[in-house]
Amino acid sequence: MALVNIPRLDLLQYTQGSAAQRAQFVQDIGRAFNETGFVTVANHGLSEELIDELYAVVKAFFELPEAAKRKYEFPELAGQRGYTAKGKEKAKDAHTPDLKEFWQRGQTIVGADYDKRDFPDNIVVEELPRFNEVTGEIYKKLEQAGRELLKAIATYLTLEEDYFEQYVVNGNSILRAIHYFPIENPEVLPADAVRAGAHEDINLITLLIGASADGLEVWTKDGEWFPIRAKGEDIVVNVGDMLQRLTNNKLKSTTHRVVNPPQELMKTSRYSVPFFLHPKASMSLACLDSCISEAYPKAYPDYTAGQYLDERLREIGLKM
Repeated sequence: MALVNIPRLDLLQYTQGSAAQRAQFVQDIGRAFNETGFVTVANHGLSEELIDELYAVVKAFFELPEAAKRKYEFPELAGQRGYTAKGKEKAKDAHTPDLKEFWQRGQTIVGADYDKRDFPDNIVVEELPRFNEVTGEIYKKLEQAGRELLKAIATYLTLEEDYFEQYVVNGNSILRAIHYFPIENPEVLPADAVRAGAHEDINLITLLIGASADGLEVWTKDGEWFPIRAKGEDIVVNVGDMLQRLTNNKLKSTTHRVVNPPQELMKTSRYSVPFFLHPKASMSLACLDSCISEAYPKAYPDYTAGQYLDERLREIGLKM
């Protein structure tokens, strides 16, 4: 198998390091995002205890009776808040829905006017008060880590370090808790049914808290699927399509998937909690002038983040 550049980075080297350490971090994340679109990150601000409690409350929510979970499903919100049941979301161009159900929490706007059509209220789970509190705390901590990572990315792109701040503070980010449910009769599944079909993320960057089981794979430039395993409490961070568009393909939004486990483990659950860092809907995704050249002509039409998100939500079946 070919060597794949997915480095393990220490976020403290950027946020608290020397000038040399910060410069090295910028080059390391930039090179990896240019080549594979993935890194793993240590010292991201989440304690082991908080992560353990997160997975405990997520498990407790998905173990609620089906009728209880369905109380929190609001199709008019296109999966952007609350519960989304099994069989609803599929990868773009896929024919079979992913083998999962999920919960989404969005931004809580502070100190600014906003439109509830853009930022609907988060759904409160009455049965599990700690679920609401813990997911809210995780959201804020991952948002902060993501903002620091975007500062390093901006520096790599020779932009002002705070270039992304105006777009992501009070932005449209989403925390998603996913349950890849047990399959009692795997032999009757459609041949193309998988936990998460091959796809690219929509947003700027994704921060994934280590899943409860293996299965995440990335498609390499050599045409092979490569398994990604984070060490200990590290998070996995990858480029999304919005950042790829903005940088005219300089930074890679790499195809990835979650494969089914071996037959003997199909009756077990897998839990995963990604944070999709989105900007405000008004942000322009027009390719940066610095990323356009004769060798790399402009690859995408001008879109706003809101236009692109709307298009993709329709493609994956969450919005009609």
